[in-house]
Amino acid sequence: MPNTIEILPSSDSRSLSKKQPVLPNYEAADRQFVDLLEVEDLDKTVATKPLLVSDFESAIAVALRSAYQEPNGSEAAHSFLQRVLYRINRLNLFWYDDLRRYNNERSHYLRSVRDRIEEPWQQWESAQIDVAALQKLPDVKQALRDRAAADVARPLNETDRYLREQMTAAGYRHLLAIGSIDGLVEASHLSRILGGVGNEIQSTLTRVLIEEYGGGRLPRKHSTFFAQMLAEFDMSTQPEAYFDLVPWEVLATINHNFLLTDRKRHFLRYNGGLTYFEVAGPVTYRNYVAGVQRLGLSEAAMSYWELHVREDERHGRWMLDEVAIPLVDRYPQDAWELVLGYDQAQSMGDRAGAAVVRSIQAAERN
Repeated sequence: MPNTIEILPSSDSRSLSKKQPVLPNYEAADRQFVDLLEVEDLDKTVATKPLLVSDFESAIAVALRSAYQEPNGSEAAHSFLQRVLYRINRLNLFWYDDLRRYNNERSHYLRSVRDRIEEPWQQWESAQIDVAALQKLPDVKQALRDRAAADVARPLNETDRYLREQMTAAGYRHLLAIGSIDGLVEASHLSRILGGVGNEIQSTLTRVLIEEYGGGRLPRKHSTFFAQMLAEFDMSTQPEAYFDLVPWEVLATINHNFLLTDRKRHFLRYNGGLTYFEVAGPVTYRNYVAGVQRLGLSEAAMSYWELHVREDERHGRWMLDEVAIPLVDRYPQDAWELVLGYDQAQSMGDRAGAAVVRSIQAAERN
């Protein structure tokens, strides 16, 4: 494992005149952070050699301002910050890889980086939602039911029609490459909230997880079906093989779920979001199936989506009727957080979906 850390050239950081501010070299800062993650004792190294992280720290500071304080946040800044967050959060899951990659999983420095990004990012995300209105909802149960009913029968939008009617075979390969960042480790976030006191809500969530994990049989695990789709196109089935293709908007949805499952105080928000995901998922998956069928591709090329159309219709009903609605009764004062989680998942999911289509279209033009 590498023990050296790249120092960004001075021309990329502080040697220029203050009258000529220059954006950080985010790609170089990202590479430097990858090296930092694999240092033998990161906290001690940072404490004794702070210069090693000075350029990375400068990049973080500029990116936070550019992404969350400027009216039109920098795409490069958003991408850099979400990549850094993902690399830290990824240490919370075990990937059956080199054990030394987890040397710094409880690093105080990494935690401080994560917290410094998450706070302004979450404030920025919350500003996209009318939280005050959600806090005043007169009937949270009805709000959830209304949203679910609308999303089950959502009319096709421009993104849906593109996936169904225009996406090429090359575009579909690009879609699979992006989707593999989550599809190959599917339901891992759900597994992180199941420990604790047993009750009917927990049992339903466990049923969802067990089905996602194929009842403990690898050939039936949902991620296995995703790997089969990749193999059908001779694509890599290694997790994160296509990390560099993933738009920041997609990474943000993943990092958001890491945050919500890390903090049990956000249990309601997470389950609201999961309810949306399970309710609305089949609509998107049908778009993929329709696109694959139009292209004349094999059954194996869409097996994961077909499976999810069937199972997520059931999971959506479970999440609404056996998780979200009972949680309203259990936490009446905080139940609005379920709707917040639902609305945030919808908003962030729509944003990610649009970014994926833009990325596909760009790949098709090249």
